Amino acid sequence: MGEKIIRVNMSTLSTSTSTVPDEWAGLGGRGLTSTIVAKEVPPTCEPLGKYNKLVFAPGLLTGTAAANSGRLSAGFKSPLTGGIKEANAGGTAAQNLVRLAIKAVIIEGIPKEDTWYSIHINKDGVTISEDTEFSGKGNYEVIRTLSERLGKKIGILSIGPAGEFRMAAANISVKDPDCNIRSHGRGGGGAVMGSKKIKYITIDDTGGPGLTIADPEKFKQQARIFAKALLDHPVSGQGLPTYGTNVLINILNEAGGLPTKNFRYGTVDHPEKICGETMHDVIVARGGNPSHGCHAGCIIKCSQMYLNEKGEYVTSGFEYETIWGFGCACNISDLDDIALCDNAMDDVGIDSIEGAVLMSVAMEAGILPWGDGKESYRLINEEIRKATPLGRILGNGAGFVGRAYGLTRIPVVKNQGIPAYDPRAVKGIGITYATSTMGADHTAGYTIATNILKVGGFVDPLQKEGQVELSRNLQIATAAVDSTGLCIFVAFPALDIPACFEAIYEMINARYGLNLTADDVVALGKQILKTEHEFNLAAGFTNKDDRLPEFFEEPIPPHNAVWDMTGEEIDEFWNF
Repeated sequence: MGEKIIRVNMSTLSTSTSTVPDEWAGLGGRGLTSTIVAKEVPPTCEPLGKYNKLVFAPGLLTGTAAANSGRLSAGFKSPLTGGIKEANAGGTAAQNLVRLAIKAVIIEGIPKEDTWYSIHINKDGVTISEDTEFSGKGNYEVIRTLSERLGKKIGILSIGPAGEFRMAAANISVKDPDCNIRSHGRGGGGAVMGSKKIKYITIDDTGGPGLTIADPEKFKQQARIFAKALLDHPVSGQGLPTYGTNVLINILNEAGGLPTKNFRYGTVDHPEKICGETMHDVIVARGGNPSHGCHAGCIIKCSQMYLNEKGEYVTSGFEYETIWGFGCACNISDLDDIALCDNAMDDVGIDSIEGAVLMSVAMEAGILPWGDGKESYRLINEEIRKATPLGRILGNGAGFVGRAYGLTRIPVVKNQGIPAYDPRAVKGIGITYATSTMGADHTAGYTIATNILKVGGFVDPLQKEGQVELSRNLQIATAAVDSTGLCIFVAFPALDIPACFEAIYEMINARYGLNLTADDVVALGKQILKTEHEFNLAAGFTNKDDRLPEFFEEPIPPHNAVWDMTGEEIDEFWNF
């Protein structure tokens, strides 16, 4: 089908194009990025050094007419965790790469000169240019200026000042269809891109060969079934489009699993000020958009356009995890203050989950008072942006902050900040946090679906029974979904509606002329997890790294639940 692999060597400032090796032909997204990283990156290498690689790969269904198929995976060895990493994002870049028939972009090496470069990809190939115009600039200025010059349809990947300073919490920003920002958020990909002295990448698909569908009629039929399932399901068709991911504030608060004040409590005393229902009403009252897609073809539309009281744009993709982190973990009750922090993190280029967790640890350390949204914004927008000594401590993540200030209450696993669900009150997500190859990552195996939302059955979140199996099954399925280029939220209908799950692999069959079965999907997920696990073991990880911080032995109100999964029980996860 003419797909190709692009290599960019920053040591020699050269590029090359090759056909796709047979062993990579059936892979995409996370499956491809993790396979390439595992094969080509020495597990013990310095993440910011010359041997690490940054890999971008669209998914197997990216760029097709399948709903919600606009995700791009980024893979690398993480400077935050020290292990393998995949982070995926929406936006325009993934679909543009597919229309250029590019299966993956592999960036390797480090330039000899201490200057900044940009990379331009189009139908004629790849160009590396010395480019210092945007050095020190925020992501918004980079993306909006380039969009004005090159057109709104251009794909853009960029880093902010945090990535330029190679901070371990730095992310990679992606332009969305409205020239706003999405993120390859977790694990420090922005620092890896910064180490290679790349400020931004543009992808112009004008005149590209496009993509072919082996069986167009079958694809249309399965795509219709798939889209209907997404719209019919109460989570993906009603809850998320109306209230965004922030619909979860009230749900987790009622469940007693909403980590508050650096994981001291399971409920917050001001949910009505920060919940999805309130956010929706504020957005509508100010003339914003409460339901917005992060990429072309999204029909869930869980994103939004959040405006301030003057009707001015503040942020998009105002996610539950960000609002939880500042609103609960940091105890900030002003939604506008949280939105400003989100804007600053997008512009500076900091992962908004790590950013929220590190700020709660900073409050724990006494750097700023609990609940101080204005000072949180200042620390991001001034200290981290300017890489002051304090800014560098903060910008290297929650674990770095906690150790710098001699703390023991540091909510990280494999040095990555723990997201918005308390593992004592939702034990399944605790297994995911402990065992994920990525460090603490709720998206790796989202047991909240079954533990709390009762999607795909129900496993009591407060009991130990069934949690390891639940997390394992979901992590296997997620690894496969992350390889398709589909949004992870398609998992909600896929768990409840058999025809939806079947449509996913049948669309892949129709796209490529294959005969995959459900068993093949499971096998792919297992293969990816094992590949990532083996990389981490070779990097020096052991089963002792699959553990939660010991402060989770403390009971958490209101259930007074504790983390009581034994090491032996956790280790059972890898028996597949």
